[in-house]
Amino acid sequence: MQDQERIAFTIISSVGTATSNYIEAIRKAKAGDFDGARRLMKEGTDSFLAGHKAHAELLTQEAGGAAESPVTLLLVHAEDQLMNASAFKTLAQEFIDVYKKIHSFEEEPSAE
Repeated sequence: MQDQERIAFTIISSVGTATSNYIEAIRKAKAGDFDGARRLMKEGTDSFLAGHKAHAELLTQEAGGAAESPVTLLLVHAEDQLMNASAFKTLAQEFIDVYKKIHSFEEEPSAE
Protein backbone atom coordinates (compact mmCIF):
# COMPACT_ATOMS: atom_id res chain seq x y z
CA MET A 1 0.00 0.00 0.00
CA GLN A 2 2.81 2.44 0.83
CA ASP A 3 4.37 1.83 -2.58
CA GLN A 4 1.05 2.69 -4.22
CA GLU A 5 0.88 5.92 -2.20
CA ARG A 6 4.44 6.83 -3.18
CA ILE A 7 3.65 6.25 -6.83
CA ALA A 8 0.40 8.22 -6.58
CA PHE A 9 2.27 11.17 -5.07
CA THR A 10 4.89 10.91 -7.83
CA ILE A 11 2.14 11.06 -10.43
CA ILE A 12 0.43 14.03 -8.76
CA SER A 13 3.68 15.96 -8.37
CA SER A 14 4.96 15.28 -11.87
CA VAL A 15 1.78 16.01 -13.76
CA GLY A 16 1.03 19.02 -11.56
CA THR A 17 4.37 20.48 -12.65
CA ALA A 18 3.53 19.62 -16.26
CA THR A 19 0.16 21.38 -16.04
CA SER A 20 1.82 24.48 -14.59
CA ASN A 21 4.35 24.46 -17.43
CA TYR A 22 1.59 24.16 -20.04
CA ILE A 23 -0.35 27.07 -18.55
CA GLU A 24 2.78 29.23 -18.42
CA ALA A 25 3.56 28.26 -22.03
CA ILE A 26 0.19 29.69 -23.06
CA ARG A 27 1.03 32.93 -21.23
CA LYS A 28 4.41 33.14 -22.97
CA ALA A 29 2.79 32.58 -26.36
CA LYS A 30 0.18 35.24 -25.64
CA ALA A 31 3.04 37.67 -24.97
CA GLY A 32 4.74 36.63 -28.22
CA ASP A 33 7.56 34.66 -26.56
CA PHE A 34 7.32 31.51 -28.67
CA ASP A 35 10.80 30.28 -27.75
CA GLY A 36 9.81 30.48 -24.09
CA ALA A 37 6.53 28.70 -24.85
CA ARG A 38 8.35 25.93 -26.70
CA ARG A 39 10.82 25.52 -23.80
CA LEU A 40 7.97 25.30 -21.27
CA MET A 41 6.09 22.78 -23.39
CA LYS A 42 9.22 20.60 -23.50
CA GLU A 43 9.70 20.89 -19.73
CA GLY A 44 6.02 20.09 -19.26
CA THR A 45 6.28 17.04 -21.48
CA ASP A 46 9.33 15.80 -19.56
CA SER A 47 7.41 16.14 -16.28
CA PHE A 48 4.31 14.54 -17.76
CA LEU A 49 6.35 11.57 -18.96
CA ALA A 50 7.75 11.08 -15.44
CA GLY A 51 4.17 10.91 -14.13
CA HIS A 52 3.14 8.63 -16.97
CA LYS A 53 6.08 6.33 -16.21
CA ALA A 54 5.02 6.12 -12.56
CA HIS A 55 1.46 5.35 -13.70
CA ALA A 56 2.76 2.57 -15.95
CA GLU A 57 4.64 1.17 -12.95
CA LEU A 58 1.36 0.84 -11.05
CA LEU A 59 -0.31 -0.83 -14.02
CA THR A 60 2.57 -3.26 -14.40
CA GLN A 61 2.45 -4.18 -10.72
CA GLU A 62 -1.25 -4.83 -10.86
CA ALA A 63 -1.12 -6.76 -14.13
CA GLY A 64 1.69 -8.93 -12.77
CA GLY A 65 -0.27 -9.73 -9.64
CA ALA A 66 2.64 -8.51 -7.53
CA ALA A 67 0.48 -6.24 -5.47
CA GLU A 68 -3.16 -5.75 -4.69
CA SER A 69 -4.23 -2.32 -5.92
CA PRO A 70 -7.18 -1.05 -3.94
CA VAL A 71 -8.76 2.04 -5.40
CA THR A 72 -8.17 4.90 -2.99
CA LEU A 73 -9.15 8.54 -3.18
CA LEU A 74 -5.45 9.37 -3.55
CA LEU A 75 -5.12 7.08 -6.55
CA VAL A 76 -8.30 8.49 -8.13
CA HIS A 77 -6.90 11.99 -7.63
CA ALA A 78 -3.62 10.97 -9.29
CA GLU A 79 -5.51 9.52 -12.27
CA ASP A 80 -7.60 12.68 -12.52
CA GLN A 81 -4.52 14.90 -12.47
CA LEU A 82 -2.86 12.75 -15.13
CA MET A 83 -5.83 13.10 -17.45
CA ASN A 84 -6.10 16.84 -16.80
CA ALA A 85 -2.43 17.34 -17.65
CA SER A 86 -2.92 15.44 -20.88
CA ALA A 87 -5.85 17.69 -21.80
CA PHE A 88 -3.90 20.83 -20.83
CA LYS A 89 -1.04 19.79 -23.11
CA THR A 90 -3.37 19.49 -26.07
CA LEU A 91 -5.08 22.79 -25.30
CA ALA A 92 -1.78 24.58 -24.70
CA GLN A 93 -0.48 23.51 -28.10
CA GLU A 94 -3.69 24.72 -29.73
CA PHE A 95 -3.48 28.09 -27.95
CA ILE A 96 0.17 28.48 -28.95
CA ASP A 97 -0.72 27.82 -32.59
CA VAL A 98 -3.51 30.40 -32.43
CA TYR A 99 -1.26 32.99 -30.79
CA LYS A 100 1.37 32.42 -33.48
CA LYS A 101 -1.22 33.25 -36.12
CA ILE A 102 -2.45 36.29 -34.23
CA HIS A 103 1.08 37.59 -33.79
CA SER A 104 1.92 36.99 -37.44
CA PHE A 105 -1.09 39.13 -38.45
CA GLU A 106 -0.04 41.86 -36.03
CA GLU A 107 3.47 41.92 -37.54
CA GLU A 108 2.30 42.25 -41.15
CA PRO A 109 2.64 45.78 -42.53
CA SER A 110 -0.71 47.44 -43.05
CA ALA A 111 -1.76 48.16 -46.62
CA GLU A 112 -2.62 51.85 -46.26
